[in-house]
Amino acid sequence: MLKLKYLLIAAIFVSFCPILVQGQGCMEASSDEGVSVKGFIQPQYNYSFLGKDDDGNSLDENSFTFNRARIGFIGSIPYDISYYFFIEISPFKSPGKTPYLLDAFVTYSRLAPFAKITLGQYKSPFSLEQNTGCSALHTINRSQVVSQLASPQRDLGLMISGEIEKLFFKYNIALMNGSGLGTEDDNKGKDLIGRVVISPLEFLNIGGSYRIGKTVPTVTTEKDNDIMRCAGEIEVKYSDFLIQGEYIFGKDKLHSVSKVPIYGGCGGIIGFVTKQPGTYKKNGYFVQAMYMTKWNFQPVVKYETWEPDVDTNDDIENIITFGLNYFLNDWTRIQINYLYAAEETAAAEYYNDMLMFQIQAKF
Repeated sequence: MLKLKYLLIAAIFVSFCPILVQGQGCMEASSDEGVSVKGFIQPQYNYSFLGKDDDGNSLDENSFTFNRARIGFIGSIPYDISYYFFIEISPFKSPGKTPYLLDAFVTYSRLAPFAKITLGQYKSPFSLEQNTGCSALHTINRSQVVSQLASPQRDLGLMISGEIEKLFFKYNIALMNGSGLGTEDDNKGKDLIGRVVISPLEFLNIGGSYRIGKTVPTVTTEKDNDIMRCAGEIEVKYSDFLIQGEYIFGKDKLHSVSKVPIYGGCGGIIGFVTKQPGTYKKNGYFVQAMYMTKWNFQPVVKYETWEPDVDTNDDIENIITFGLNYFLNDWTRIQINYLYAAEETAAAEYYNDMLMFQIQAKF
């Protein structure tokens, strides 16, 4: 594994080279031939409102943390070859608290803009919010439905992407392992994933995503499970107003007892829930609106809902996020989010609201 000191030495060395490309990774970037160092850090403070115990003592928790800390290289090689390489350094993103490879892919663009071919590890082309760069998210957290149903967020595979400007049409289609970040395929099949976005009007984007594939059951001698995901998205950008919405539906057909993963930030698995054989449906959506003022303040309101099992009562999670983004310049912003959570549960009281503060610096 690369040690941080060697990476920083390399970063200083290449920082004098020209700047370069755009990739299916955690940052958006474009330029001419050459190589550039890119990255960002997101130090953060969280305060969780957890109520009181039976003796009246506060159960609230608070901590300084890091959401993300990333560094990498983006470059191009004559002719028509570009590359994208990023690692995650934040210890809060890895169970082993060690750096790990996040994105690493090569793109051939001789046929651009109609078709570009990408091979390596990158974000799967599913969902509007998932494919928003991590440093460009409008709220600190992605929506629960996106975290759960668009994951694994990163995977290894082959992708073809492009656009037909005259038809206001963009597409991505990929064949991927389906096993997630830095993991070899654990079955013989591959996941097929696609996303299409059309722009019938200058201020309007409408799109859809689809994924079909297989997962390995707990007892590997049993038949592989079938999974399906589909999503619809809409984005309206008029003047300084931006409105986005997305609905995602998922269906798992389990042929035997299986551990279904629960995903956390950036698509990492944070736990499992054991499910019996059967067909399980889950869905959710989010809607968010924001306005960029002339003072570089951007208020944001987001409503999201997540239902992990359509056939089970009292398991729907609804979250309203009240946010304020302040852009100090093109590279630095401050985000403040208050998350009001309301679960459909039999419990009389349920405390889990959160206040989050984050500052981001890009380079």
